[in-house]
Amino acid sequence: MKLLSVNISPTKMVQINGQQVPTGIYKTPIQGCVWLGKLTLAGDSQADTRVHGGEHQAAYCYPFEHYAYWQYRLKMPNLAYGTFGENFTVTGLLEEDICIGDILQIGDAKTGAVVQVTMPRTPCFKFGHKIGRPDILKEFLNSEKSGFYLLVIQAGVVEANDPINIIERDPQAISIRSTLGMQKLGEGDSVLLQRALKVASLAPLLKKIFEARLIEMRT
Repeated sequence: MKLLSVNISPTKMVQINGQQVPTGIYKTPIQGCVWLGKLTLAGDSQADTRVHGGEHQAAYCYPFEHYAYWQYRLKMPNLAYGTFGENFTVTGLLEEDICIGDILQIGDAKTGAVVQVTMPRTPCFKFGHKIGRPDILKEFLNSEKSGFYLLVIQAGVVEANDPINIIERDPQAISIRSTLGMQKLGEGDSVLLQRALKVASLAPLLKKIFEARLIEMRT
């Protein structure tokens, strides 16, 4: 498991449907060491903190393994690191294998960062605008290739080619793929939802969604 690229961007204004909209989705790779703080990477921006950012979305990871799929689907053979707005382009951390609550060590045990997997990413209209496909959002969601967000437990220095190691796994072992299914795809029965609610570090947003789904099932 490895961090292939660290990607950041300042906020920029883009025109979408005739309006100027701030966005931080235009991530580009950065060389050398970068400080990962409690809420974001040094030099990075999260334009709309109502739906992005906060401690449970301090950084976004996307598996490089998905790039070939999207190169084919989008007919774009040369997608650069950061295309999906991810801070970390990673390898060996697929949604079927990584679980909410997993604690990861990135880089050196003394100077690197310790992070926790929190939730899948659901795309917004700015991603569709960036790649010239405003209709892509449903396809992206249904592809199950969501990537995942991180909470920062221990701030530290990270850089491209750092190793990533799982140092602790939540006993419920609810994968990011299963979480996406329960959160956005209408999947999961009451047993799985109740199990997910037992994850000690469950993000408040997911807790609210899962509790609401359980109530719906009971009425």
